[in-house]
Amino acid sequence: MTTDDRIQRAAELYERAVFGGDADAPAEAEQHLDAVEADLALARGRIAHARFLAERAAVPGELELFERAAGLYRRLGDTRGEAEALFWTGCFHQVVGDDTGTAVPLFERSLALAERAGDRLTMSYALRHLGFVAHMAGRLPVARERFEESNRLRREVGFPAGVAANLIGLAYITAAEGDRGGALALLDEAADLADGAAAHGIRRSIDEARTEI
Repeated sequence: MTTDDRIQRAAELYERAVFGGDADAPAEAEQHLDAVEADLALARGRIAHARFLAERAAVPGELELFERAAGLYRRLGDTRGEAEALFWTGCFHQVVGDDTGTAVPLFERSLALAERAGDRLTMSYALRHLGFVAHMAGRLPVARERFEESNRLRREVGFPAGVAANLIGLAYITAAEGDRGGALALLDEAADLADGAAAHGIRRSIDEARTEI
């Protein structure tokens, strides 16, 4: 159901409760509105994170939005939604809070739930960020495996900008393994994908990586 559908359904359930005497209608209506609230909290949290990435200043309330969404999805039994919200909660701890220890279990739980729900996109995000963790720990083979699996999923769901972003990570791993030529080839592929997807922010990151490598 769409957000509009859920709000309309809640309005209909109000009518059933007040005029039809249906004692169960309010509880059902609250479930629909909780789903709307969860979606809104997750969307607001993502926008807050985008602001953080642009300004590199923590946005008040970002973590609380993701945690609220995760709790609501869990209560509703929405495995896919919970997986996505847990990923973003972990992302906050990793990227904003620089707290890998808190982030990793959240990524792992997100990955497990997303796999159960068949949500390949959220799986790809969790694997990508677990790849960052492995790379920072110097576990290059593990990092490569996670980035490559993330990219396999992103190609399957048709997410070229995301594939390009992962190729940057793979380029850094390849360079760290001593293969500069291979790393630059990966950046060439990433640039083609980013240009085709009009992913200008990713293209800037590709250019920065090329300079560093």
